[in-house]
Amino acid sequence: MIACFDHHYIDKIQEKDAWKICDFMVANQDRFKLYFPKTLEQNLTPTLSEYFVKKNLKQFAEKNQFLFTLKEQKTNTLVGLIYIKELNWATKQGEFAYCIGYPFEGQRLTSKAIKVLSNYAFKTLDLKTLQIIVFKANIGSVKVAEHNGFKWIKTLKNEYTPPGGNTLNMELYELYN
Repeated sequence: MIACFDHHYIDKIQEKDAWKICDFMVANQDRFKLYFPKTLEQNLTPTLSEYFVKKNLKQFAEKNQFLFTLKEQKTNTLVGLIYIKELNWATKQGEFAYCIGYPFEGQRLTSKAIKVLSNYAFKTLDLKTLQIIVFKANIGSVKVAEHNGFKWIKTLKNEYTPPGGNTLNMELYELYN
């Protein structure tokens, strides 16, 4: 376990998480199809989720990408997923990506998880720069960045194309150790 707060805890992904991740992604697929299409498509069935978890465990061990789960302490219900990805070990930089289930929106759980994992990234992983890249209309994600002291750096032109959509400009926020 990485940390506990507000009756929730953060942990690195584990093999036993496959079914929970599948259930979580399917239950929230309308919410995740725009910004988490790859994670969603890799978790539409329990078998796909087992492959997804194995791949992410390997990436965690090899320090290529880190996937964490956010769960309720009492029930072990999966509340959200948080990645530290796009790692550049030469510059000591990483990017956060995160999603939270419908029932947990607006409780600042993602903001609290990002605070904990920012400290983890700086102290344990020895990263120096953390990034969050968001679409400006995704107010919840903008608030997560701002609540954690991330500063707006610039607009990234034509940065992301959602499935079946038009290319979007995204906003880059950074936090430095």
